[in-house]
Amino acid sequence: MNIVDYLFSDNKDHDKLFVLGNHEQASYDQIFNNSLILSSWLRNTIGNNNRILLISPNSVFFITVYLGIMKSGNVCVPINPNIEQSNLDYINTQSEASAVFLSSKLKSEYSFPVINTFDETSLEHILLDEINNIDNSPEQFDGSRLAQILFTSGSTGHPKGVMLSHKNLIANTQSIIQYLQLSTNDIMEVVLPFYYCYGLSLLHTHLKVAGSIVINNSFIFLGQVFNDLKKYKCTGFAGVPSHFQILLRKSESFKNSEFPDLRYVTQAGGKLHDVFINEFIEAFPKKKFYVMYGQTEATARLSYLPSDKVLEKIGSIGKGIPGVMLEILNDNFKPVNNGELGEVVAKGDNIMLGYLNDPEGTETVLKNGWLHTGDLAKKDDEGYFYLFARKKEIIKVAGKRVSPKEIEEVIVTIPFVLSCKITGVYDDVLGEAIKSTIILKDGINENEAREEIIMECRQKLALYKIPSMIEFENNISDPLKLSK
Repeated sequence: MNIVDYLFSDNKDHDKLFVLGNHEQASYDQIFNNSLILSSWLRNTIGNNNRILLISPNSVFFITVYLGIMKSGNVCVPINPNIEQSNLDYINTQSEASAVFLSSKLKSEYSFPVINTFDETSLEHILLDEINNIDNSPEQFDGSRLAQILFTSGSTGHPKGVMLSHKNLIANTQSIIQYLQLSTNDIMEVVLPFYYCYGLSLLHTHLKVAGSIVINNSFIFLGQVFNDLKKYKCTGFAGVPSHFQILLRKSESFKNSEFPDLRYVTQAGGKLHDVFINEFIEAFPKKKFYVMYGQTEATARLSYLPSDKVLEKIGSIGKGIPGVMLEILNDNFKPVNNGELGEVVAKGDNIMLGYLNDPEGTETVLKNGWLHTGDLAKKDDEGYFYLFARKKEIIKVAGKRVSPKEIEEVIVTIPFVLSCKITGVYDDVLGEAIKSTIILKDGINENEAREEIIMECRQKLALYKIPSMIEFENNISDPLKLSK
């Protein structure tokens, strides 16, 4: 089945608003019909099985084009609207793109020498000219066909193209709806970009259940986020660790505010340290807090920790989502005993087809039907998983293995620390030394902060785990980047 047919199977004629907000609104039937018109036009002018780039902030334009491309049997390649030209050129070449849909606000930012570009005005003309050429006849469609390519940061410096099928998207959507118990009454405040798999999962799930979303592309203006949650009676909020760190430490009013309609929040995109989870639950004891874990290679989600287990299993990523098997293997690809460290592997219908133009990279992570995540973890006697570190993130100080997360967990307990990132840097004596990059709350003296951070580390960490380098940064304009 085509993912678009699946998402609209029960609500294509619904006049309910799917997109809410001050800047633009759109109903289900409007989005469905416009994506169908665009789909017919794409088939007639471009054909199918072509790669089409989509570069736009979250908007009705993005949603319409995204759905229209996949409905037409073409492959959508959503791209970060803040991407560098050099990386865009690389993606364009790798994708062999036939066209690009580009928000008009970005047209002066990027160049495409030999490719047709279409913006919001172009889309309006297509919709007007083709309104009588809607083709919604039933079709035989192989769900294993490529639906989209999401580019993520690669270890070589070049982005890696994760190839996802219609079947992948449908499977992950079904699982998420099931464990979050989403319904038509749910309204999600969306601050995550749609070029990111976590953001797309919000789009997919709320379309499928006939819910609604509120688009907010300016998370840094926290007052607007608070207003959205209250004005549109949002039942859900989803964020990466830095979103919660900013809300809890940057805002003076968040923890004292009331959001009567908010039913739950979800957190993924990296580990949110225990101290922040405890702070949130202490401030909002009646809100459900879901810790989730996933990868783009898994279409978004691999595991979740139920809200009623968050405090009991603090620090855990939970168990596999419905339809996904998780296991921990040692270096010989054998299952480890409970409590032993190994690599997390996963199997399910949500696992990617592979990396674009990279058979070697694909073979490295896809083995015997299992996705090798590169994440090291342990499992307790009740089957709950606990991440230790990424394989590539492990720092070896004088031969001793150090997990960055252990050090970060100590430093972020200090109330004036907004965010902390631990990395290893070359050292000609130790092999690697530990570097800490920290963002402080406004108005904190860096010298005094440095002394307190070192003192806290000395009290709680072994000597070889104490950072030898501490740097401070001030930029929090991109919460998604901050969490990576």
